[in-house]
Amino acid sequence: MKILVPGSGPIIIGQAAEFDYSGTQCCQALREAGHTVVLVNSNPATIMTDPETADTVYIEPMTVDSLATIIEKERPDAIMPGMGGQTGLNLAVGLHKAGVFDKFDVKILGTSLENIEDAEDRDRFREKMRSIGEPIPESGVTTDIEEALDMGEKLGYPNIIRPAFTLGGTGGGIAYNREELEMIVGRGIVLSPTNQVLIEESILGWQEYEFEVVRDIDDNAIIICSMENLDPMGVHTGESIVVAPSLTLPEKDYQVLRSAALRIVRSLKIIGGCNVQFAFNVETSEYAVIEVNPRVSRSSALASKATGFPIARLAALLALGHKLHELPNRVTGNTSAAFEPSLDYVVMKIPRWPFDKFPLADRNIGTQMKSTGETMAIGRSFEASLLKGWRSLGQGAGYPEKLDISSKELDKLLIEPSDRRLGAIWEAIDRGMSEKEINEKSGYHNFFIARMRKLVEISQKLSKRVDNDTLTLAKKNGFGDAHIAYLSGKDEDEIRKMRKKLGLTPGYLMVDTCAGEFQASTPYFYSAHDDEGDEIEKGKSVLILGSGPIRIGQGIEFDYSTVHGVQAVRSMGLEAVVVNNNPETVSTDFDASDRLYFEPLEKEEVLDIIDTEAPYGIILQLGGQTAVNLASDIAEYIKENKLKTKILGTPVQKMDEAEDRRLCGKIMDDAGVKMPEWRSATSEEGVIESAEDLGYPVLVRPSFVLGGRAMEIIYDKEQLKDYLTREAHATEKKPALIDRFLEGATELDVDLVSDGKKVIIGAIMEQIEMAGVHSGDSACVIPPQSLTDKQIESVIEISNKVAKSFKIIGVANIQIAIKGEDTYLIEVNPRASRTMPFVSKTTGIPLARLAVKAMLGEKLPNLESPLPVKDYSVKVPTFSWLKLPGVDTTLGPEMKSTGEAMGKGITFGEAYNRAMIGGNKPLPKKGNVYITSESKRQKDLVPFAKEIEKLGFGIYATRGTASVLRENNIRVKTAWRIYENKKPDILSLLRDRKVDLIINLPSGIMAAEDNAKMRRLAIEMGIPFITTLSGAEASLQALKTEKMSEPMPIKSAE
Repeated sequence: MKILVPGSGPIIIGQAAEFDYSGTQCCQALREAGHTVVLVNSNPATIMTDPETADTVYIEPMTVDSLATIIEKERPDAIMPGMGGQTGLNLAVGLHKAGVFDKFDVKILGTSLENIEDAEDRDRFREKMRSIGEPIPESGVTTDIEEALDMGEKLGYPNIIRPAFTLGGTGGGIAYNREELEMIVGRGIVLSPTNQVLIEESILGWQEYEFEVVRDIDDNAIIICSMENLDPMGVHTGESIVVAPSLTLPEKDYQVLRSAALRIVRSLKIIGGCNVQFAFNVETSEYAVIEVNPRVSRSSALASKATGFPIARLAALLALGHKLHELPNRVTGNTSAAFEPSLDYVVMKIPRWPFDKFPLADRNIGTQMKSTGETMAIGRSFEASLLKGWRSLGQGAGYPEKLDISSKELDKLLIEPSDRRLGAIWEAIDRGMSEKEINEKSGYHNFFIARMRKLVEISQKLSKRVDNDTLTLAKKNGFGDAHIAYLSGKDEDEIRKMRKKLGLTPGYLMVDTCAGEFQASTPYFYSAHDDEGDEIEKGKSVLILGSGPIRIGQGIEFDYSTVHGVQAVRSMGLEAVVVNNNPETVSTDFDASDRLYFEPLEKEEVLDIIDTEAPYGIILQLGGQTAVNLASDIAEYIKENKLKTKILGTPVQKMDEAEDRRLCGKIMDDAGVKMPEWRSATSEEGVIESAEDLGYPVLVRPSFVLGGRAMEIIYDKEQLKDYLTREAHATEKKPALIDRFLEGATELDVDLVSDGKKVIIGAIMEQIEMAGVHSGDSACVIPPQSLTDKQIESVIEISNKVAKSFKIIGVANIQIAIKGEDTYLIEVNPRASRTMPFVSKTTGIPLARLAVKAMLGEKLPNLESPLPVKDYSVKVPTFSWLKLPGVDTTLGPEMKSTGEAMGKGITFGEAYNRAMIGGNKPLPKKGNVYITSESKRQKDLVPFAKEIEKLGFGIYATRGTASVLRENNIRVKTAWRIYENKKPDILSLLRDRKVDLIINLPSGIMAAEDNAKMRRLAIEMGIPFITTLSGAEASLQALKTEKMSEPMPIKSAE
């Protein structure tokens, strides 16, 4: 058969990399079974959209129209909708309703659409559960706000609101009164594809359990594993810390829920993998069914990595009609897939929230997701797993620190769910609060509080003294060396030497799906300090460090690079060994590498793995800043212990020089490369003095940051003083950096590979947004649109000088700005970049694979530099504003996007239009445009307004902007600013659906609050808004595209 597999589109909060993993595994299984696979996805950052993943790969928008066109062209026999998350299911429903499947005779594989709707439609699901006698919370389903308010009164507050057919709890919430209910329901109705919401009685405080189930066409079904949320009901399962297997459920109750899960899945006739969620009252043993995901999901990815059971692979084969007992368990190699996995260890999932990036965002968590990713840890006990998970987050110190807060503030953190609750429970125990009181305030089960109390007691011992017995106890319970050093006041290296003298080195145990009952063959390991571990068969290997949980500034792009690194190492005849802790990704799949260590990407764990593996080489360039930050520690350890292992690629000293602004500036000065004038300062007074010396505007930032954290463009002294009250980080150890800001410059990104002699530029990318917008948040285009041949030559010259000056071997990313006749180097990143997958898929040349081969001594092939491209490729960022109330939506030097989409076209306008549609930001083809700008930039909008008027759009503008437009003979209607308290203002126009596109160039301080309110309402109503002039101009070119060319699959040029 020819089978179409739709992906899930760009990464957003609520739908992350788990579908890259499931889609890739599905395609592999289908092709191994002899089928032809056509893949469609708009996300260039993933392994899933590699040309090798399927027989035909389209990077196209995930819309009904787009897929209908591809179906007409490819004529697939069937579609596999269950691997693309909620996006895939919603597309299948849309294609069915549009008659596309009937017209082209496309069969739906797996769970039928009728059964999908039984699970997804809130009304039908409720009736189905009642028909089989399963208890569900009292509820009502509606599409009307007034009816919802009546339901809320009858059910009694608080109410839980769940919109239908949404992802990550989008639009949902908890209403404690009529006003909150009206607001949440109104939003939920708008955001639900079917405008349907469920109003449910509250069962807040009950425990939440999940069962991952797999069923075949013959009604055989097995439980893959049970999972338990540490947070009680009221927190989305994607936001809760989750433990597997469930630890607090009594055996009798476990069997009741297990039987119910199987009964529910059979009644819904789900084929493949799915997830069943229960609420459970620990005092009465009552339970209620919350919901069923009739597809592989985020929980499926976690369950798969927790057990080693390849759920997505099996689900794909079951959708073809295979039975469980017919399929082998690839992990053991000698049992069938019908065996239920057994776990003799504890798995912990901890969400990775973006609040370090957005300190003003609402940090409370509830029924709607806010986390960008997650980490997973495996340990022999709850205690070891918890502390390992804490270290794996790559956030903060990596262990609980003392909280300098009052008792009242602590109580609030315990009672109100937030990202800080776990640390608050640790602090409460440390202060002597009883388990009963903590349970009553937080809802955490007493079992978990007791286990945390044990850890706190050990930490208190460590604070007093570190003797052999205490150190042994601490290591067996999961304490990291850095944590012990923090508690005892000693140095981390000193702790490491102490424990090694005691023989306290970790053993590595295999994840085998069967608790050791059968011999396993899959090399998938976790560490334990209370076990000697399994014997590991090793050959000549290369250790590749991954990038950990997905976060803003370090996304799935780095997992793409890691997997390509594995492929390159294997092609050179060496064993590829990966260290990573992200359960959502392809690099942590059971067969993605020769060996996988599911461990924190911290100094201690990486050095222990080096001791165990004794690898030939180590690759740090592919795991983002997380891996690069370990370079100096690893290099020092190798030298100190006279190890034969070497760090492959660019010398560590040169990596340090590239990232140190002072050293980088000197080296570039010697090479004749211009950089913007800059200063560093170690005090607030020094920052102000430096800015005055350079002259405003300046770009101020802390040193050594990820994703532009705390960067800001400063236009005057008052703004700088305000910045310094919010971001105090000018110290001797971490000086602040102050750059002269090149206002109005054209910014470029360059990705290159080098073997130490030859340099190949993958692409020169021109940023579409204005200077000052973080490159990760700017759309960019290949090839560049506005550069002269002379300017391109200067960029190539600088790129070659950078590669040679820093002795680049492997890959590097360079950021350049052009202002007037001058070309400036802004930054050198001696590692893989976010743009590498985009460049590779545009050119057909896998840069990461070339880079790794160069690191291993192979010369680069004779390729044109920059690599040639056909047509135009545009990458646009995607944002998750809807999930993060309180975040300023104006773009600037600090990165805010969570993902990206790609579009190709024979013109720039077509490529940009495709990318915008692929990024779920389609531009309107008709209607009204609202334009507002500060006075000094109003004239700049005149050309745009003239062109948008020619296209037939009506124009609204604020008074000042409207006056300027009328002076230029443009017809415009005036709208009042919100603070003027007159109608129509932008809020009333939005609510009345009279505005279809917003152009909002950020204005002065008085209008800042207005603009924030406007952009927030536009987000909730799905109306696109643009905050830069360059973005408006690019959108204009997209709107002028009358007809899209035929979608073409991407090809490899190797």
